[in-house]
Amino acid sequence: MNFIEEIIEEGLKEGLKFRFPPEPNGYLHLGHAKAICLNFGLAEKYNVECNLRFDDTNPLAEDSLYVDAIKEDIEWLGFKPSNVFYASDYFEFIKNCAMELISSGHAYMDDSTSEEIAAMKGDLENPGVNSPYRNRSNVENRKLFLDLLEGNSNGVLRAKIDMADPNLLLRDPVIYRKVDAKHHNTGDKYKAYPMYDFAHPLSDWFEQISHSLCTLEFVPHRPFYNWLLEKLDLGLQTPRQIEFSRLNVEDVRLSKRYLKELVDDGTVDGWDDPRMPTLKGLKRRGFTASSIRTFCDKIGITKRDSVHEKSLLDECLRDELNKTSLRRMVVKDPIKLTIVTPFKEGFAALENNPEDETISTRKVEYSEQFWIEREDFQVTANNKYNRLKLGGNVRLKGVCIVKAVDYYEIDGEIVEVFCEHYPDSFSGMETEVKAKGVIHWVNRQTSIPVQLNHFNGLEKTTQNSFGEPLLQNEYDQPVQFIRHGYYKKDGDQWNHTVSLKSSYRG
Repeated sequence: MNFIEEIIEEGLKEGLKFRFPPEPNGYLHLGHAKAICLNFGLAEKYNVECNLRFDDTNPLAEDSLYVDAIKEDIEWLGFKPSNVFYASDYFEFIKNCAMELISSGHAYMDDSTSEEIAAMKGDLENPGVNSPYRNRSNVENRKLFLDLLEGNSNGVLRAKIDMADPNLLLRDPVIYRKVDAKHHNTGDKYKAYPMYDFAHPLSDWFEQISHSLCTLEFVPHRPFYNWLLEKLDLGLQTPRQIEFSRLNVEDVRLSKRYLKELVDDGTVDGWDDPRMPTLKGLKRRGFTASSIRTFCDKIGITKRDSVHEKSLLDECLRDELNKTSLRRMVVKDPIKLTIVTPFKEGFAALENNPEDETISTRKVEYSEQFWIEREDFQVTANNKYNRLKLGGNVRLKGVCIVKAVDYYEIDGEIVEVFCEHYPDSFSGMETEVKAKGVIHWVNRQTSIPVQLNHFNGLEKTTQNSFGEPLLQNEYDQPVQFIRHGYYKKDGDQWNHTVSLKSSYRG
């Protein structure tokens, strides 16, 4: 049980309700997955509602494209919102709350510029300075606010709190401003919009959210959250804001603003680029929803920020794929292997997944002409080398044992190995012939080109390889390329998902 569950249990009563409140100004990333799993997971545990609410208070940055993408990502993760709401659904209610603050003397219209307001606020060592407009009458403030709502004022509405408060966010924050932009949900209906910090607690109250869960950067925002709901005294249940540590991953920058810059400047090919830590990017790279949920469960919910190893996420995925993924053969750095003794073509019966006995084997055609990995042949090698060397034996996976008798070079580079085969060594036969090891292969006569994409941060490299013909099929989930790792098909290419070996230090 995490500390949030402990808080809930201590005061457990009727009225539990949660929400996930993204702003539709970009795609969801791995960091959002933690908040999604937390809010929807709590709702599942206590059998209560969890809303999806779009905190859409800035029409300059928001778009219905992002709304649709967020809905898809939440569904992909395996959650279904109880309701889908928008902060913009509550703009009339929020406007009336602003009017109430004006009437009670807790808000005023300020004609100062944004630069002047910033200068008035002071800093951590110096108190702020009252605006020259701070003592306007309630009547004047009401009139000017109505002008703002009509788009006839460039002033802003500020909460009247304390310009000397140690928390800079309580030094008369701006709560309403004019925005000349079409809103994705309300169109041209409004000319002025509430600020996020103003709309967010009011939206929580309107939906009767019991626990407003947010990351630690919102700790300084909590006093305003509480101040606003206290001053309005709306009645019914008052939401309680609780902060938890955000998700930080080693060498992975999780910032929607940064990710948007990568998209806008063309560094990546879009929000779903496999190099992106967005949920759509991770999905395209081959990460599964269940592995991400497992990762979020393993890192837990704490009150203190920490940095988690990316390798833990890889480990969660690797454990899953080892049990579920199909096996296929791909030769990444090919050289030819040709059997020079009389040889009859046939089909090798190879396992689709040795971890799952319920999955049948597959038939892979072979002939006397193979592709093998360059690293799987050496002219000379010590006894620790367990592959093919000149004069040595190796088993071609699922076929037979072969012996290297000669090779061919071009400009000092080996391009072909010539082998004899042992007729009594085919799979299923009893033979006294010993093989040093087993290597994978691809039939040169039936192989297909396979383009592999590998990623290192934002760097992308492409490798042209050969694979077995079954790779022409469609695959929804990643496939294990024997010895090479897991790959996810992406159009006519394959994205490297995760390696076979774990580097997790935890």
